[in-house]
Amino acid sequence: MNKKKQRTALITIAAVWILSAAMLFTATSVFAQNQANGTDLYSQLGLFSEVLSKLKQSYVTELNDEELIKAAIIGMLGSTDPHTNYFTKSEYEDFTTSTKGSFGGLGIQIDKIGDYVTVISPIEGTPAFKMGITAGDKIIRVDDKSIVGASTEEAIKYMRGEVGTTVVITISRPGVSKPLEFKITRETIKIKSVPYSFKLDNGAGYIRLSQFNENTTLELRSALAALETEGINGLIIDLRWNPGGLLDQAVDTVNEFIGSGKLVVETKGRMPSANRQYFTRNFTQSRDYPIIVLVNEASASASEIFAGSLQDWDKALVMGKTTFGKGSVQQLIPLINGNGVKITTAYYYIKSGRCIHKKSNDKILLGKEITQSDISAEEELNLKQIFYTVNNREVYGGGGITPDIEVEGVPLTNLAMELRRQNIFFNFAVDYMVEQDHSISKDVVVGDQLLNRFLGYASAHDISYTQADLDSTDTYLRTMIKSELLRTVYGDLEAYKTTIQLDNQFQEAVALISRFRTLDDLFAHASAQIEN
Repeated sequence: MNKKKQRTALITIAAVWILSAAMLFTATSVFAQNQANGTDLYSQLGLFSEVLSKLKQSYVTELNDEELIKAAIIGMLGSTDPHTNYFTKSEYEDFTTSTKGSFGGLGIQIDKIGDYVTVISPIEGTPAFKMGITAGDKIIRVDDKSIVGASTEEAIKYMRGEVGTTVVITISRPGVSKPLEFKITRETIKIKSVPYSFKLDNGAGYIRLSQFNENTTLELRSALAALETEGINGLIIDLRWNPGGLLDQAVDTVNEFIGSGKLVVETKGRMPSANRQYFTRNFTQSRDYPIIVLVNEASASASEIFAGSLQDWDKALVMGKTTFGKGSVQQLIPLINGNGVKITTAYYYIKSGRCIHKKSNDKILLGKEITQSDISAEEELNLKQIFYTVNNREVYGGGGITPDIEVEGVPLTNLAMELRRQNIFFNFAVDYMVEQDHSISKDVVVGDQLLNRFLGYASAHDISYTQADLDSTDTYLRTMIKSELLRTVYGDLEAYKTTIQLDNQFQEAVALISRFRTLDDLFAHASAQIEN
């Protein structure tokens, strides 16, 4: 430890001892009875000071003061919830990066869950997303370096590097027996809140809202203006896999649909300063066309505020799966040494009075054991908590946003997952388009000849499959081949328009927009579904 760090650590230790002694003196004269039974804060600080002193005096080797205090702080915060964390200065900078315009890396959002740095969400359009990295993947090695037990700061340090260089990450995936290796080329990751927006064949608009950063409201307004200029008869807003982001952006985007002076969300905590209400501020044009908001289990935080608020104000039908349930508020507080601590100070409650937060998630993220029966019991209890929208529709609370209409997603087959993992679709398209001189029609049809050529390419890259595999993934294979061919010539948007046709939740939303021309008709249909 250098002299400056050693001096800081010693001052910290001394401060703890002096503070503990002062508190003990106060406790002796004022809180003697509580101190006697060891239940008050002052006696517990005294106990901490005593253990620290004995450890420094008696441990077999010399201990690093700074590391001891850091470990004590992390251990203390670990007894609360998974979102209350200690940050070094560099960790704080990494934490705030996701709300800015761009950063360098692989394109994954990660968090420390138990001993594993775990993928929370791949960012659309990035190298990691294209290769099939998915939420829940546990990163166990970066190149030849094991990161089991490592902090998110350490993992980020190993994964980030110069743009154009490659890194091999090894992941453990639930349900897959062997570790999977991905060789990924680093890129400058540009974050867009609205990566895709376009008009559908049935006349409705589609907006993919991937996260809530500082540009979200402007990007959403721009997308809405463009679609409305084209003339749309409905709108699908896709919030699936949206991990959330900035609260003010959630409020301002809701504002686009409900007008000014409306309560969107409030926070409630123990401290008076944690209790706040957030209202819309701007006058906006009336939008009377039917709107469907798509959500799933990975829609979290600000995306839940957005979806739940449009549901509460009867401005959209929510469709998909119950959302994640991340409804706690954190405050980042600077510390005297330049570091910081992020503390959960409140919970979010949307207009109807529903609390978004699902407490079982905290236990899971902390690595605590929770059974499927525990989860089922919590979900059953949530459905018994009935709230009402502004037009008196019943909605349910207690954790996450429950959709008006539930639609299951369809998981990838093992063959499809392996093809994506090894980037076979992308690599085949690159090689094939070189032969085609990068010329292809947007209406290209993947016939049997092209499919068989792709399968030969896959086999040459050690992809094995059975006839049953091919039968179950035929449509998927042809669609993904077409998507990657289009990407090489026309870009991500045309590729996305192709692949989303495989999405049954999206297709259900499109069908409802085609069938029902007003929101009231959509709500009536959803109510009839529940009654049946």
